[in-house]
Amino acid sequence: MNKAFVKEGDGDDDDLESPAIQIPAGSKNYITPQGHQRLKDELLHLIDVERPEVVRIVSWAASNGDRSENGDYIYGKRRLREIDRRIRFLTKRLDLAEVVDPSVHHGSDQVFFGATVAYENSAGEEHEITIVGIDELDPLNGKISWIAPVARALTKAREGDTVTLRTPSGVDELTILKVSYPAP
Repeated sequence: MNKAFVKEGDGDDDDLESPAIQIPAGSKNYITPQGHQRLKDELLHLIDVERPEVVRIVSWAASNGDRSENGDYIYGKRRLREIDRRIRFLTKRLDLAEVVDPSVHHGSDQVFFGATVAYENSAGEEHEITIVGIDELDPLNGKISWIAPVARALTKAREGDTVTLRTPSGVDELTILKVSYPAP
């Protein structure tokens, strides 16, 4: 069959909710209080601001008559599906969220969720990372997920410890230089 006569999907595939990282089976969706608040703020913004505005545009465009060539209507409906998909995703993530306050470990030299860790690899390069939830990660700014191999290798180690990190390019030794947590 010629592709010209195949109807394209409307993009409502719920199994493609988001390109986000999946939570490991049997694990909780750990998140910092700040990350939880960001997700809640995004959800409320979508529900209270963006969605009503797009609904207004779509209803105005629909009242103009022929919808088949009405760009405002077509793109508005597409944007509405994107917003609804994101709302469903955020709602599910917030329902599964386990808020963990890293400030309870303030003053500790052991690595747990929420720690900011300065470490040196075997090549002598120093790095600083903060271990956060999978919905908060920002690798370019040093925020890595608690399920990342580096985070798993560092977890429960203490300042001065050397841990082994297995990477695709081989084994690396990481020496923990400093562990810090936000103040309560």
